[in-house]
Amino acid sequence: MSLLNLSVDCVILGFDDDQKLKILLIKKLVNKNKDHQYAIPGDLIGDKEDLLCGAKRILMSLTSLKEIYLKQFSVFGDPKRTNQKKDQDWLKMYRKNPKERVVTVGYLSLVRMEDYNPVASSFASDAEWVSLNSVPSNLAFDHNDIIKSALRYLKTVLDHKIVSNLLPSKFTLSQLQNIYEILLDEKLDKRNFRKNISKISKIKRTKEKQEGVAHKPAYLYTYDN
Repeated sequence: MSLLNLSVDCVILGFDDDQKLKILLIKKLVNKNKDHQYAIPGDLIGDKEDLLCGAKRILMSLTSLKEIYLKQFSVFGDPKRTNQKKDQDWLKMYRKNPKERVVTVGYLSLVRMEDYNPVASSFASDAEWVSLNSVPSNLAFDHNDIIKSALRYLKTVLDHKIVSNLLPSKFTLSQLQNIYEILLDEKLDKRNFRKNISKISKIKRTKEKQEGVAHKPAYLYTYDN
């Protein structure tokens, strides 16, 4: 009888000062030749471990990030998801039974990058923020598909409360619109967008403006919690 292993994989998204959406990836050694591969943070859950607790433990162990809100968004159970040679090479280094099937649960989080400084640990040799449009096409296992699934899910639940987790404490309306355009993958009309924003009472304009910009400085806004 074949055994089933359960894992979690975490899609952690952040927004930087250059108005680019980034994802947290780890780099890991995949074979004895010291070749490396990128992956989203993930690992096996303990037999008696709660899924969410396990996801937080694994994220902490691989990236040193803690106290992050994680939302479960999908399950990935293709029986061939760990069968590629590059993945089997890694599994043979870390698992007693590398050919056992692994079903993984995807968790999603959106964070302010300024609040988190990832530090690699455990089997991760590095942890870094990578621009979403620069993610390698050959991530470990089915991690490219997991990221695509997370972004599709995000579009269905997107609201200002979720978006606020990506922004710095004070932001411009251009930054806010840019995040929506990236996450929705569509261009938004500036006038209509700002008209709709003006109807949201929790988004407040401050008396401060941008500093150190070549163009006319814009007002900074904040979320009133």
